[in-house]
Amino acid sequence: MKQVHIQEKQQFKKLFKQEHIDNFEARFKVLEAFLQTEKHVTVEEVVQLLEKNGWELEPELVRETLQLMCRFGFAHQSRFDNGVIRYEHRHLGQHHDHMICTKCRKILEFEEEQIEQLQIKIAAANGFHMLQHRLEIYGICNDCLQDQIQLMPLTVAKPGQRLVIRETRGGAGFKMRLLTMGLRKGDRIEIITNNGYGQLAIAADSKRYVLGRGLAEKIMVEQDNP
Repeated sequence: MKQVHIQEKQQFKKLFKQEHIDNFEARFKVLEAFLQTEKHVTVEEVVQLLEKNGWELEPELVRETLQLMCRFGFAHQSRFDNGVIRYEHRHLGQHHDHMICTKCRKILEFEEEQIEQLQIKIAAANGFHMLQHRLEIYGICNDCLQDQIQLMPLTVAKPGQRLVIRETRGGAGFKMRLLTMGLRKGDRIEIITNNGYGQLAIAADSKRYVLGRGLAEKIMVEQDNP
C-alpha cells in the first residue's frame, strides 16, 4: 500500500470521528474503494468498486461521502465538457492538470513546472494574486487518432478537429450540390459544432457552412496532417 494512502486513511479516521460523521464504517469503505483506483470516477463507478469488494452501499450514501471527502480535502470534484461529475484523489501538496479526449473520454493527467511558473508570472504581471487554477486541454488522444487514419463520415467528427474531404458517397446531383455550396474534394475543414444530432457547422477557407446530418453522412473525411 502506498504510504500516502496509509496517511489518507489515518487522517480520514481522525477527521470523520472528530466531526462526529455518522455511518463511519460504511464511509471508510467508500474511501478504501476510492483509493483503489487512480482514475476519475463517478458515484456509480465507486459503487461498482464497492460491489467488487463485496460491499453493497446505497448510491446516495456513496455520493454524500464523496462530497464530504471533497469538503475535508481528500477528493476533488470536476465537471469536464460533458457535465458528468467525477471525483479524483486530492493529495496535499500535489497539483496536476488534465488532457481530455473528446472521442473516448479518456482523461490524462500531467504536470509541467514551466506552465505553473508561467501562470504565476502572468498573474503577477497583471497585478493579480493567483490562489488556484485549473487547466483542461481538449483534443484527440493518440489511440483515437490512430483509429481515425481510415476514412470516416463527417458526422462522427468532433468540434475542433481539422480534417480533409477525401471523397463523397452520393450521385452526381449530390456532388453538384456540394460544389454549389463551395465544398469540394481535397478541401481542408475544421469542425465548429457537432452535438451528435441535428445540423453541424464547419469552416473551410475562412467561410462557415451549416450541414444537415444526411448531407454530412455522405462526406468522407480523414485527419488533416499538414
